[in-house]
Amino acid sequence: MAVTHLPARATDPLTSWEAAEKITDSGKAADQRAVAVSIVHKHPGLTSFELSMLCPLDRYQMARRLPECREVQKGEARECKVTGHMAVTWWPAVAQAEPVAA
Repeated sequence: MAVTHLPARATDPLTSWEAAEKITDSGKAADQRAVAVSIVHKHPGLTSFELSMLCPLDRYQMARRLPECREVQKGEARECKVTGHMAVTWWPAVAQAEPVAA
């Protein structure tokens, strides 16, 4: 599972970095990413909150893990059926062709 983000922001306090290290080292973050990617592939076009209703991840875990995954991408925003607020949708990532060496 390819990760695209640092585990915490540079401006986050040390406690955030420690928590990120703990969840990463335990393997929980990788497990959560695998669940998030799988559910997006099964149910494309849903918001993170809608996706969280279909799996063991809560809405916060889903919202944190999806942006970390290269296997999914953000789509258009629409009204979330759970919250009624505008939210981005999540889709399987479009495969990018590898550049051909000349």
